[in-house]
Amino acid sequence: MVVLNKIYTKTGDSGETALGNGSRVAKHALRVNAYGTVDETNATVGLARLHASGDIDAQLAMIQNDLFDLGADLCRPDMDKDAEAEYPPLRMSHGQVDRLEAEIDAITKNVEPLRSFVLPGGSALSAHLHLCRTVSRRAERLTVELAATEQVNAAAVKYLNRLSDWFFQASRIANDNGKDDVLWVPGANR
Repeated sequence: MVVLNKIYTKTGDSGETALGNGSRVAKHALRVNAYGTVDETNATVGLARLHASGDIDAQLAMIQNDLFDLGADLCRPDMDKDAEAEYPPLRMSHGQVDRLEAEIDAITKNVEPLRSFVLPGGSALSAHLHLCRTVSRRAERLTVELAATEQVNAAAVKYLNRLSDWFFQASRIANDNGKDDVLWVPGANR
């Protein structure tokens, strides 16, 4: 269990922060941006949950916990040194990816087929889930960019890729299984 006796440490006053392995990097480092955007995604999920109930709320609660796992994974570089670590670092698992895929498949069976691109909106929950989708896509882009130059757990990248799809399909459930989706009409305002 984590115990925080003091919230501010003053160690970041010079513009640096500590990663999970104790190394210090600039607060604007790509790795920090990646896990910071995962944290931002989690905050948007918290907003969405204000409008959720039942299965969707329970699934969002699991996603929030997964996002903390993901942040812990991303803040710990040097995957090749995991075996040497005093405490094994928390890494995302393919089981978490598989769970999202199963949930996406179950949702897909219940929504109307798409006939156009969907605009964010409809119900309050749907609009919030679209915000979750776009922020998680940004987290994915940053994580993929990070993976181009540093080691990143492949399950973390896959999880983020599936997560935005999950948010999209859940937004459709929140719009009466897609019946109340707001559809894009190309060129409608020319």
